[in-house]
Amino acid sequence: MKLVVVSAGLSSPSSTRLLADRLAAATRGHLDTEPEVIELRDLATEIAQHFVTGFPPARLAAALDAVAAADGLIAVTPVFAASYSGLFKSFFDLIDKDALTGKPVLIGATGGTARHSLVTEHALRPLFTYLRALVPPTAVYAASEDWGQEGLAQRIARAGAELARLMAPAARDGAPDAARHGAPDVDTSGAISPRSLTGAITSAHPAGGGFAIVPFEQRLAALRAQ
Repeated sequence: MKLVVVSAGLSSPSSTRLLADRLAAATRGHLDTEPEVIELRDLATEIAQHFVTGFPPARLAAALDAVAAADGLIAVTPVFAASYSGLFKSFFDLIDKDALTGKPVLIGATGGTARHSLVTEHALRPLFTYLRALVPPTAVYAASEDWGQEGLAQRIARAGAELARLMAPAARDGAPDAARHGAPDVDTSGAISPRSLTGAITSAHPAGGGFAIVPFEQRLAALRAQ
């Protein structure tokens, strides 16, 4: 079980890295895994070189391979001009177009004011949905005044639990017969296999774990019958 953390913080110490570490710790509370952290600040020159030459230097190539091989990903960016940072976007522009398909990706962002709190929904979630990643319902934004507040700790804990459920080995080893007949793969806790998400997610159940999935064919038939 491989968890990779991508932090786009620019300062040292960085509140973006702090949020990334806390999200990783919340996920590790449910999984036996040691996260690999990728600091994009250290790869800024290599990212620029890749855009110019078309070839990734060795450190950047290793980071891209780590993301592609991960079972789950945590991606955290500072807010620049009401969106993700250019460094963050540039890194994910270099990811293979199929590398994140079906991969659980927990998104987070940091900023100086709560006015940017919807950046996770208006910028980050659409980006990873376009890349066909599986984004948990809870995204975490941390403004400067949020640190040390109970609300932030609760959001981090909930987000980590959701990512862990999507990464759980039992959820990935669901019965193939169920998948062939359109039913989602689930384990005894109700966790859903990313492999089986071929339907519409109709609702989330944080208390019980997992999601309610309706196969597209079934949903379409219901709409036609109305």
